[in-house]
Parts: sequence; C-alpha cells; structure tokens
Amino acid sequence: MNLLDVQDISVNYGDIQALWNISFSVNKGQLVALIGANGAGKTTTLKALCGLIPTAAGSIHYQGSRITGLPVHKVVDQGITLVPEGRQLFPKMTVEENLLVGAYLKRAHGKRAQTLKRIYSIFPRLEERRTQTAETLSGGEQQMVAIGRALMQDPQVIMFDEPSLGLAPIMVQEVFKVIQELHREGLTIFLVEQNVHQTLKVADYCYVMENGRIVGQGTGKDLEADQSIREAYLGF
Repeated sequence: MNLLDVQDISVNYGDIQALWNISFSVNKGQLVALIGANGAGKTTTLKALCGLIPTAAGSIHYQGSRITGLPVHKVVDQGITLVPEGRQLFPKMTVEENLLVGAYLKRAHGKRAQTLKRIYSIFPRLEERRTQTAETLSGGEQQMVAIGRALMQDPQVIMFDEPSLGLAPIMVQEVFKVIQELHREGLTIFLVEQNVHQTLKVADYCYVMENGRIVGQGTGKDLEADQSIREAYLGF
C-alpha cells in the first residue's frame, strides 16, 4: 500500500481547469519529485494535497484513509506538512519563535525541546541567530527556518514547494543537501521544484507535469537519459 495515493484529481479555479485527472503515488521513505515549468500546476497540486483548495474530482488517500476534502489543520494532524514557496515566515518574530510556532500540534508540543535541539544541529546557523527577527535573515537562512518550522510539526511526510527559488547557488546546494539528509533519515518527501538538474539527482522517482497533466514519469536516471526531458528542462 502506498503511503500517499492520488487518483485522478482535477482542480478548477472558477471556469478555468488547472489540473486534469492527475494520478501519482508516494511510498513510505521515498523522495518523489514533481517537475515542470512555471505555471504547469505543481503548486496547485500541493495546495490540493494540503486541503488549501478543493478538488473537483478524484481522491487522495493517506495511509489507506481518504483525506480528500479535509481542512488544512486535519491534514497536518495526519502527519503531512508543507514548506511553502516564499517561506511565509512571521517577519517580526525571532528565529526561535518562528520555529516554535510549528510545534502547535498536540503530538509535537510535548517534544518541542527535543525537536528544536535537532533542528539546531541540522542548522547551526539558526541557533546562532535564534534571537534575530526573521526579516533580518538572508533568503537562505529564511529557507532554513521554514524547513525547521515544518520539522517542528513532527511530520511523516514533508512537502517542499520550490525550496531553491530565489536562492544563491551555494544556498541551493545546501538546501538540497538537507533534503537528501532528511531522506536518508527515512522521512518521506514530496518535492516540487523547477531546478530539474538537481532534482533528478536526488529523487527516487519523478513525475513530469505540463499544463496541469502528468505527461511522464520514471526514475531520475531514466528521465535524465530521456532526450525530450533533456531538451525541455536541461537545455541539451
């Protein structure tokens, strides 16, 4: 049984259809990626999984239970969390306050000190800056806080929406390094990312999205060897 199973979901924005009967699955412990150009429907897919927008058709199952249509807080309580595009931190709150906001769930609240210690071990820079407000951090440091806040929720599945967007190349490498480390620790990851070159190197399995449809799938190596993928996304 797949940990996360999406079957034929469609999403509409008013009269405009954004997703067309897309299906994919994520097994426990996998790092699965959804790649595609800007505007392909990747973020819409994440919002549908989180309950941020309703689906017009299809079903979403998590650990065998249907979660289609659940409100966001109940999806998170199931163990699914999102690192959103653009970080979406509280700019006037400190690093540590932003992190502790993530431990609002009952199951996460009791071990927030332990989890916070773990996050500071992953991101020593955040411990150094724990009393600084989020607005004073660099883009890369803010992304670290966003990842840390998601980890404070004690998730079983963590979804990333364009984690490398707007970051300097050296920070892109660092973010992907952290994602790989979380994967090695056994966390299930669903990664939405425009940086196809890096994504194909770290993902166990990838789905390709164009115009709201899944148009291809395979392992990172398979897709990297696919000439149409190379031409469309890798530039050679």
